[in-house]
Formats: sequence, structure tokens, C-alpha cells
Amino acid sequence: MDLYKKLFLKFGNQNWWPADTPFEVAVGAILTQQTKWESVERAIANLKQAELLHPHVLTATDQQIIEEQIRCTGFYHQKSERLLIIAKYFTENNNDISKKPLKDLQRELLELKGVGRETADSILLYAADRLCFVIDAYTRQVCKCIGIEGNYQQLQQHFEQHIPADVELYKNYHALIVVYSKQYCNKKRCDECIINSTGRTGRIDW
Repeated sequence: MDLYKKLFLKFGNQNWWPADTPFEVAVGAILTQQTKWESVERAIANLKQAELLHPHVLTATDQQIIEEQIRCTGFYHQKSERLLIIAKYFTENNNDISKKPLKDLQRELLELKGVGRETADSILLYAADRLCFVIDAYTRQVCKCIGIEGNYQQLQQHFEQHIPADVELYKNYHALIVVYSKQYCNKKRCDECIINSTGRTGRIDW
């Protein structure tokens, strides 16, 4: 796993996703859509301070109150609606989604309004500890850099076929890719790339 080793040696263990509960992970996965993580952290802190970060409580909360707490993430009306939906889902499942079969859980999440593949897989991996590698813009950027392209499912399969089936490895690998991409995948630092030495053939020891 040359790529993983390079990233790990540079950045170490990321201990990602930073959350106290699986529901908090799901809330973060909704809030992070089209915004920076720093804004999500502020919104999460607001929800905690208002004692709203529990599915039963959030479900019973007026949408306008939720909007005020998450305004800093943008699209707050849309996101507050989606938070109420995910809160209802967790409530209906007694705040425990860990025992559901992977395919059933994935299907149910994707049926929720505002939950796409990336958001669903983030919840699956980081909240439910399921083997489901997350493909986001950062992952696609790194894949493109080493000559691997494809749709969401193709890229996901590529990772899952080339790395050991270990939940904590999946979490840390994805987190390392995000950290690396944020720092180096831009015009100013592209020439400092530590992964392009692996070549652009699409054949890399992950």
C-alpha cells in the first residue's frame, strides 16, 4: 500500500470522523454539503449548546430554530429540512443503525431526501462502521492525479478491491486523502506532490 504509506508517514492517524455519536456523524454529513468543514464545526457546536444534537429532540424542534443554529453552513433552510428527515430516521430506528444489513441500510439512507451516494457512504463508514469507501471530490482528484478515472461506483470498487477490508483503514485512508488534497491539490503546491511519483498508469500499490 505505497500510496497509503506515503500519506500516513506525512500526516499520521487522522482519527476521523470527529463526533461523539453516530447521529452527530450523520448530522455532519448533511451539513458539510457545499460548505467548509469549519462552518460545520460551528453549526455542530451551536446545536450542542442548544441541546438539540439528539434525534428525538431534533425531531420535535421547530425548523426555524434549527435554521438559526446552522445558518453558518449556508443553504440552511434546505439543510434544516434534511436534518429533520435524518433525525426522524434515527428516531424510528431507536438511534441505532449499526445492526442493519449493509445493503438495507444503504438503500434506506439513499431513499431519504437530500442523501446521495457520498453522504450515505459517509454515514455508513463513519457512523455505522461499515466497509464502504467514500468517494468525494478529494478522492476523485487524487485518483485523477495517478491516472485512474471513472464514475462513483467504479472508483469505489477500485479502492475496495485493492486495500484490505478493514473499517479503521478505510476511515483513515479516506481522511488522509482529504487532508492531502486540501493542502496540495492546487496550482500553488501541485509541483510538491508526493504521490505523482507513483506514476500515472492507473496501476498503483494502494
